[in-house]
Amino acid sequence: MTYDNFPLIDHHCHGAVKKPVDTDSFARLMSESFRPAPEGTDPFLKPLGLAVRKHCAPLLDVDPLAPMSAYLEKRDAVGPEEVNRRFLKAANVTSFLVDTGHCTDELLSPAEIESLSGVPSFEVVRIEAVMETVAGQASSAADFRQKFEALLFERCKNAVGLKSVVAYRCTFAIDQTRPSQSDVDAAFDVWRSQTPEGKSFRVEDPILVRYGLWVGADLARPRRLPIQLHVGIGDPDVYMHACDPTHFTDFLRDMEAWEIPITLLHNYPFVREAAWLSEIFQNVYYDVGVILHFTGASAQRQMDEALELAPFSKHMFSSDAFGLPEFHYLGALFFRRTLAHRLESWVRDGACTINDAEQIAKAISADNARRIYQLEV
Repeated sequence: MTYDNFPLIDHHCHGAVKKPVDTDSFARLMSESFRPAPEGTDPFLKPLGLAVRKHCAPLLDVDPLAPMSAYLEKRDAVGPEEVNRRFLKAANVTSFLVDTGHCTDELLSPAEIESLSGVPSFEVVRIEAVMETVAGQASSAADFRQKFEALLFERCKNAVGLKSVVAYRCTFAIDQTRPSQSDVDAAFDVWRSQTPEGKSFRVEDPILVRYGLWVGADLARPRRLPIQLHVGIGDPDVYMHACDPTHFTDFLRDMEAWEIPITLLHNYPFVREAAWLSEIFQNVYYDVGVILHFTGASAQRQMDEALELAPFSKHMFSSDAFGLPEFHYLGALFFRRTLAHRLESWVRDGACTINDAEQIAKAISADNARRIYQLEV
């Protein structure tokens, strides 16, 4: 078994930037922080920086581990469209499932990703982004509800799933029941009154976030569309301790009763918690995501945690790539390598057969995502 021949479905990623990227912008896209590196330090001297210099450089005809300045100079000379094409193709995935709810105008659309990569690309609709789109257009709370529900329904017609960033906006440690209409209306009125004229709307009120989730569930239920939930690692405005997905057990239980698949995204440092939830709930799935290439040379430890407990029918691949097409490539590369390394060691040790290992690889790499996102229906 070799790491480079697993068919992969990237069940959660974002677009890549369309415009040229200077050194500072490249460094920001390689960081989860909102702040630059401390003065006098090298922002690329970290596991992800080593991974880019080692594995991405050859795709731009740069020597492995050449200085980042040489890499960025060549990257700029090649140009953003060709850079995007090279790395998206090199990821060698069979489908991309793209969250279109953040920095939409700056990033490649699913159609543009499909054109550059040569493989199908599908949309996953972010619930909160749809809510924020209609908030400024609504004349009243009732009008807001009507516009939001209508637009979410329209956007989901051709989508393969929905996504919520509830953990980002108000953590998982909240009431998870469906809010009343009067509570939603009151929360909307406060939201509108506290958003200055001309400012973009950002939904953070737990009542409104819960409302969006339940409307999304109403739409997902008849088609059994998966709902993706951001978990764990993210920008510094998250309260990490409350992004543990075990806080959201009540909602997961309700969605299990409705037979709606829930996919827990990236999950670090809660990979074991996500795996446990997928063991006990029939409808819960998970991935390791961006942490594989963010940890670089230490990625094997992250994959090993993900393989400890959960059924192999619940684990999926995602790159969670955002902004830099290098991440679409590195996500696939480190996933293939770490999964293959562990499966090969199990075969050598007699823990499973070659046939078992092949079935596990196929399930995690593509079959699980193909099944729950209904990609062949």
